[in-house]
Amino acid sequence: MLRKSLNGWNLITLFIMLFFALFILFPVILVLNKSIYDSGSGTFTLQHFAHFFERKFYWVTLWNSIKVTIVSTLLAVIIGLPLAYILRRVKILGSKTIQILIIVSYISPPFIGAYAWIQLLGRGGVITKFINDTFNLNYDGIYGFAGIVLVLTLQSFPLIFIYISGALKNLDNSLIEAAESLGYSGIQRVMKIVVPLITPTILASSLLVFMRVIADFGTPMLIGEGYRTIPVLIYTQFMSEVGGDAGFAAAIAAIFIIVTIALFLVQRIISRQYSYSMSALKPMEVKRSYGIKNVLSHGIVYVIALLSILPQLVVVYTSFLETTGGQVYTGRFSLQNYETILFNRDLSMILNTYKLGLFAIVIIVLLGIFIAYLTVRKRNMITSLLDTISMLPFVIPGSVLGIALVFAFNDSPFFWTGTAFIMILAFVIRRMPYTIRSSTAIVSQISPSMEEAAISLGASEKRTFFKVIVPMMMPGVLAGAIMSWITILGELSASIILYSSRTQTLAVSIYSEVIRGNFGNASAYSAILTVTSILSLLLFFKLTGKKEMNL
Repeated sequence: MLRKSLNGWNLITLFIMLFFALFILFPVILVLNKSIYDSGSGTFTLQHFAHFFERKFYWVTLWNSIKVTIVSTLLAVIIGLPLAYILRRVKILGSKTIQILIIVSYISPPFIGAYAWIQLLGRGGVITKFINDTFNLNYDGIYGFAGIVLVLTLQSFPLIFIYISGALKNLDNSLIEAAESLGYSGIQRVMKIVVPLITPTILASSLLVFMRVIADFGTPMLIGEGYRTIPVLIYTQFMSEVGGDAGFAAAIAAIFIIVTIALFLVQRIISRQYSYSMSALKPMEVKRSYGIKNVLSHGIVYVIALLSILPQLVVVYTSFLETTGGQVYTGRFSLQNYETILFNRDLSMILNTYKLGLFAIVIIVLLGIFIAYLTVRKRNMITSLLDTISMLPFVIPGSVLGIALVFAFNDSPFFWTGTAFIMILAFVIRRMPYTIRSSTAIVSQISPSMEEAAISLGASEKRTFFKVIVPMMMPGVLAGAIMSWITILGELSASIILYSSRTQTLAVSIYSEVIRGNFGNASAYSAILTVTSILSLLLFFKLTGKKEMNL
């Protein structure tokens, strides 16, 4: 029986490895292969890479991506760290509500933030018009580098905030009190005591922000204008090169893969230098402040919270404004936009979002359960490799994954591009790391003695797994699944390459409406997506019993 169970686990491991080999490794290897071979003669060549570095336009775009990512990540830390510290140290009126608003701003897709800021600070934006009319200026709107950094910083700092808030829970307050007794000022205590102790968390959360920002497609596409980044370049080059020389598009994707993996490894090496654990014998306490400190604390928190949630407020508000031709707001409230998208148009893009997303989540949950159990309880060389490959989609940008899947499955016998299957597959690959990480964490917390007790009472290993382990894993699995679901709702970078008219999603619809200038419809679609994300977040709180998020 034991041998049979072990064989069963071996078969599951083999099946998952084959799944990853076919749908992750094979497409990525195909991209690398197409980048170094001439599509016509089939001979080895580095011409595609030479073409990239010979022209300033291309390699400057790579530098643009790195520059935007570094600046956005640093600003996210500069905002998220003080915010987390203030909310852990100072009694702020409405702090719980503020934390929820910040989390809501994080779960919304970045391109919605870009669209909302266009409404505010674009050429015809409300704030732009006010500034120009009041001060007789000719401000042209917040496009290019500044606009991209603004949107991505406000979208990313909540992740820093969430991680650091969790780390500050484990910080021993007696260390801060000791520093205070030695005459350290408040800023000195933060810089010399708090920051060094939470450096591992700062580095870990910064890596997540870094990888998210560098791979973002929607924000620079909508608000970047002449300031291009690599994901935008990959998309434009690939879409213009379909049916022609796909090698150059593959070379750009290959360069981007190498850069992101290299940056990922460098960060991991640095993180190991600061790896240690903390135990809060005396946790930090929230205390009431008075005077200027209290005013400044409240002011900082409220301003940051308002800026973070402003894009969601804008899209919901403008979704109820009447438009002329879909572009010009009349200032009157109306349900016109919702009537257009719900009754005068095909609802397939809304239904596709939920239908394809639910199929993807079922697969993600199954993979998450088995991969987490295998990598924790059945640790060996193969399962360790499985664990590494499962996190590869976290490093590979969505636009790269999109063209990799097109290269792999755009010809017989696997002509899947544009089908529901390829969309579900992209969702699964892109978003499964959230569920796997959450599931692995919960399995690590389950004592092996629970399984040993069940087996000693006569239960088979299979029965023990499904009747004991899986039920105990479900809180962590569901928490990760909901985060995967929320990110699937706003998935754009891969789906914009893979979709067809039959598989269009809400994210693609929002992007398309903004590009066409149909702002009313874009706001209505964005509002639906935002409300869905908020309801999903409330479900997360309900299932986990928490009022905050610890990723």
